[in-house]
Amino acid sequence: MVLLMVPGVLFLLVFFYLPVLGNVVAFQDFQPYLGIMHSEWNGLQNFVSLYDNPDFWDALRNTLLLAAVQLLLFFPVPLALALIVDSLVSNRLRRWFQTIAYLPHFLSWVLVVTLFQQSLGGAGFVNNLLRQAGLDPIPFMTNPDTFPLLVVAQLIWKDAGWAMIIFLAALTTVDVSLYEAAAADGAGRWRRLWHITLPSLRTVIVLLLILRIGDILSVGFEQFILQRDSVGPGAAEVLDTFTYYAGVVGGDWSSGAAAGLAKGVVGALLLWGANSLAHRLGEPGIFQRRGVS
Repeated sequence: MVLLMVPGVLFLLVFFYLPVLGNVVAFQDFQPYLGIMHSEWNGLQNFVSLYDNPDFWDALRNTLLLAAVQLLLFFPVPLALALIVDSLVSNRLRRWFQTIAYLPHFLSWVLVVTLFQQSLGGAGFVNNLLRQAGLDPIPFMTNPDTFPLLVVAQLIWKDAGWAMIIFLAALTTVDVSLYEAAAADGAGRWRRLWHITLPSLRTVIVLLLILRIGDILSVGFEQFILQRDSVGPGAAEVLDTFTYYAGVVGGDWSSGAAAGLAKGVVGALLLWGANSLAHRLGEPGIFQRRGVS
């Protein structure tokens, strides 16, 4: 079992822990030709410049808005799908439902955005039907005002089926005798769902919610950079794309590193705060202080 863990540990070391050392760039006037060892140190100047940049605050505002919409509209969908699958009596129908729900997860964001463009774009299937009916086309893919809903719809179609796996696994741990006893007492399906199923899933729901809050500033990179030009930076510029354009495209590596480090620190604080709140509500959370059971 330890040997089986080696590839995963090496992956984490190479792609997650070693790059953390590169955060030192955020405190330097980094020059690629000079490297980290010979670039000048400038303390917190990169963070001061970052916070004086209005584009950064626009990206942060978009990130928080999109994260809130995703949290409210996407998070309940995998739970609802898991409850639907668990209620299916036919195993064959259940397998078909799960397979159809899982498949979009394995598609890249390039394909997902292309499929939505072919369906909802200006020359897509839906707008062609509207033209044939004598109606005006609707700018589904280019309207900045409805872009958050479009993003959530794409996310639900792609990843909701995959995210429901955890809830399906948690549903298998619910004691069947509780349902039988409740049914014998006259409880209907909805009362059994409210008083047995959801309380049994409470720990898993809180755990996933904490993890999502800790990662709330990472709303996605590929999904937004692919649609940034069609809806405009004012609606699709998030912290991840801002870091890319400022650091890689613009050549200001220090500002990009400062933005990424600031996002990581805020995410860690949110994770700690959400976990502390879970402890106050009587839930174990994702980690506990030593000596606390």
